[in-house]
Amino acid sequence: MKQKSARILFGALIAMLVVVGTAVGGALEDAAAALTRGDYSVAMRILRPLADQGNAPAQGAVGLMFENGQGVPQDYAEALKWYRLAADQGLAAAQYSLGSIYREGRGVPQDDAEAVKWFRKAADQGSDFAQDELGDMYAEGRGVPRDYAEAAKWYRLPADQGMARAQNNLGAMYAEGRGVPQDFAEAVKWYRKAADQGVAIPQSNLGAMYADGQGVPQDDAEAAKWFRKAADQGYAVAQYNLGLAHANGRGVSYDFTEAVKWFHKAADQGDATAQYNLGSMYYNGPTISGIWSFFDWLYGLLGKGARQDHSEAAKWFRKAADQGYAAAQGNLGSMYYNGQGVPQNYVQAHMWSDLAASNSASDKEIHDNAVSARNLSASKLNPAQIAEAQRLAAEWKPKR
Repeated sequence: MKQKSARILFGALIAMLVVVGTAVGGALEDAAAALTRGDYSVAMRILRPLADQGNAPAQGAVGLMFENGQGVPQDYAEALKWYRLAADQGLAAAQYSLGSIYREGRGVPQDDAEAVKWFRKAADQGSDFAQDELGDMYAEGRGVPRDYAEAAKWYRLPADQGMARAQNNLGAMYAEGRGVPQDFAEAVKWYRKAADQGVAIPQSNLGAMYADGQGVPQDDAEAAKWFRKAADQGYAVAQYNLGLAHANGRGVSYDFTEAVKWFHKAADQGDATAQYNLGSMYYNGPTISGIWSFFDWLYGLLGKGARQDHSEAAKWFRKAADQGYAAAQGNLGSMYYNGQGVPQNYVQAHMWSDLAASNSASDKEIHDNAVSARNLSASKLNPAQIAEAQRLAAEWKPKR
């Protein structure tokens, strides 16, 4: 958010040069140059007198420096004061920044309705960042009733201006049929516009469209190409999908080492699906003796001799389980029941099986296995221990 504020305020400073006259314009140009090279003390010395005189771009830039702690101690209340002064004069960049302050609750109580008010003021002046943010607020129902059609309307404006984030958002609306008729070809069009700008998330989304053959002919090689572009930028979803491609030999050569490498990269960033699959790999090792059912691709993968390590399996199952991943919770419960990779503990087994049952309503197989495992654990416990396990499950909260 700060980077976006910085870019549009720099733009506001430069744009005002042709309006405010030579003397002030030259000072603003010098301040913008100082900000760009990171010489914040010089920038503040130039900007503060102009801000005190009521110059809106200078006020907005001073607000930005207080928000970021650049050349001055970070002070959100001061940032808010200067942003409001500039915003009240109609400076779109400051209106956008003021909306961001209210949306995030920095220096003020978090207030989505106030954020929407200021985003709308900036959006109505053509601020692409504010238009995109207003789309988010409508899509999420923050400060306004949720309205996907209105969200799509606001996303389209900056998307038409070439903003990659808005293009990706609009592509997602078409892919999911939210606020617009579902149209995979239109989704692909917008994902591609954003992906061609080098942005990881739309690159990954475009890869998924090729993988599934939605809006384009199914093409595993093209899918892998786009997954790799996003994975190389560190996007966890794409890293997982690229690992899956190598595990299956889909669009790339089958390569166990590459599959594990990309799964680890995604898992290390907290991707629960990757964590779960790593746990599955370490649990099974070179033979198949799964706790519950696993993906078919894993069986071929394990034939290459994945190292069996129940302690490592439990570690990765726990990471996914802590995020609420039901299959991982069930597997971790089974490992506690059997004492595999963790000390045998029927209370923990009951707790994790109970959580898996609660979190798997949409997957009958996982749910039924979890209920059976919970009942099996209960047979090993006395009433007090069952009550303890139920208390632990009731108090559990997902970690993000």
